[in-house]
Amino acid sequence: MNNDNEKRSVAGRRNNNFYSTNSNGNNVNRFYNKTRTTKRPYYQRRNTGYNRKPPVRKEVVKPSIKVAFLGGLNEIGKNITLFECMGDMFILDCGMAFPDGEMLGIDLVLPDFTYVRENVDKIKGIIITHGHEDHIGSLPYLLKDVSLPVYGTPLSMGLVGNKLKEHNLLSSAQLNVVRAGDVIKMGCMNVELIHVNHSIPDSVAVAIHSPAGTIVHTGDFKIDFTPATGDVIDLTRFAELGKEGVLALMADSTNAERPGFTKTEAKVRESFEHLFIRAKNKRIIIATFASNVNRIQQILDCAKANGRKVAFSGRSMLNYVQVATELGYMEVSDGTVIDIDSINEYLPEQIVLVTTGSQGEPMSALSRMAYSEHRKVAVGTGDFIIISANPIPGNEKMVGNVIDELLKLGCEVVYESMYEVHVSGHACQEELKVIHNLVRPEFFIPVHGEQKHLKKHADLAESLGMKRDNIFIGDVGNVVELKQGGMKRLGDVISGKVFVDGLGVGDVGSIVLRDRKHLGQDGLIIIVAALDIAEGYIISGPDVISRGFVYVRESEEIIYEVRRIAMEILQEFALKNIHEWNVIKNKIKEEVSKHIFNKTRRTPMILPIIMEV
Repeated sequence: MNNDNEKRSVAGRRNNNFYSTNSNGNNVNRFYNKTRTTKRPYYQRRNTGYNRKPPVRKEVVKPSIKVAFLGGLNEIGKNITLFECMGDMFILDCGMAFPDGEMLGIDLVLPDFTYVRENVDKIKGIIITHGHEDHIGSLPYLLKDVSLPVYGTPLSMGLVGNKLKEHNLLSSAQLNVVRAGDVIKMGCMNVELIHVNHSIPDSVAVAIHSPAGTIVHTGDFKIDFTPATGDVIDLTRFAELGKEGVLALMADSTNAERPGFTKTEAKVRESFEHLFIRAKNKRIIIATFASNVNRIQQILDCAKANGRKVAFSGRSMLNYVQVATELGYMEVSDGTVIDIDSINEYLPEQIVLVTTGSQGEPMSALSRMAYSEHRKVAVGTGDFIIISANPIPGNEKMVGNVIDELLKLGCEVVYESMYEVHVSGHACQEELKVIHNLVRPEFFIPVHGEQKHLKKHADLAESLGMKRDNIFIGDVGNVVELKQGGMKRLGDVISGKVFVDGLGVGDVGSIVLRDRKHLGQDGLIIIVAALDIAEGYIISGPDVISRGFVYVRESEEIIYEVRRIAMEILQEFALKNIHEWNVIKNKIKEEVSKHIFNKTRRTPMILPIIMEV
């Protein structure tokens, strides 16, 4: 009985809602207030029995994305940037630069790929924004050492393939054709391609969607509502990305100093039509960038309308025309294009010659014409020459020299500052403002330009309301880390310039360039002597040879003094029984340099040569 009463008592307590049982029959404590015996409607209940705080949600900390600049900052060209997020990397563009006047004998300037080689196992691929040399020119030199897939639009990949073919790398290359609107997976990052206008078709910007946030990189671009070919820039997509939220914007700064809008390519067409009429009975020679496919198409159209034949000069010009024609980006009417060897079979008023050399490059076709060194074309009073390009910063003097030489030969020369024969492919200030206001980034990094361009672009962004602390003006080798609410600069990586001289890559450095400059400015004096290997006395010499310093026959006294100084030093060391040749050479160099400077105020390179007999 006692047991039954006890069971009833427990059951009663259960029925009074002090306890309940779950599906397994286990007792579960439901209430802490044991005096409550009835339920109120849910809308009258109070939390007196549930004084529990809601769980605190922990905010998910997003990872960061790192950007390493291996080129393209504080310089024109050599564009290459490395993005890294959660251990995954990819490369955006892989360009080269042309040498300036200080780089004597140098053919090309490449980025330093050391950091790329060190991280090649993390790199998922290379994405190309467009087919200009400053964005694809270094690819053959990188792909010789590493194997990475390359992604780009049809024309870009056609030009890359043609370049790799010259280097015997096409068969082993992993080239992937993509189009604007496509998304490329690079590990944890998805890279979206966005159509933009530029001076070459198939140009794209990129939106990098990463766990850290979205980064928009414009590549080279302008806003052209009447482009020569293709569609208008996809401003709608930039606006959509701005609404979704953009962590950082990296934008082209080349024309950040120029107010207003970049003129449309249609202006050049109007100028060409007028100039073709003005040329009348003269042969027309047009120098432009080989990669400016749209410009070349306009020249072809104007030549056909005026009954002229078109010939091309320059290897790069021929390569670009061939690739663009094969891929359908250029339309060439039958019978319009002739071989350059056939131009003498036509009257001058029947010919248009399209050539490279718009930047005054010493070895370009136009430069060789100007200095009467071209094997197939001689220019003179019967030529009407149009330079359809802007000088790249630093090339103004070379372009001016070519123009002067052409004028001396009697040519009529038209260039950009005289007439609208060129429009830029880069956005001016008002176009940059459009992109900034559409994208509305948290952080901003100006790219593609010299320091003055980057600084001006940063000022422009600040004038639009961006905080100065959220703007980063970088340099080659810098690494910046971006994450929600923060941006900071990390330690620099190995970077710089690698020079291509003939077939040599990287074997010419700053010391060699310094010596070349020294030789070019003050010349060379070589002092040669043969010494007894045991005793150190003079067997023959010293003989003095001068190159680029003075004309020997008119400066015999200086040469005699140099020989005398070298003789005295050699005899002095022989008497002291000193046979350390480096010590002797340094002494000769020091004393001869001092004497020549006192006499001439020049500092030629002194090169002592001691032969042991």
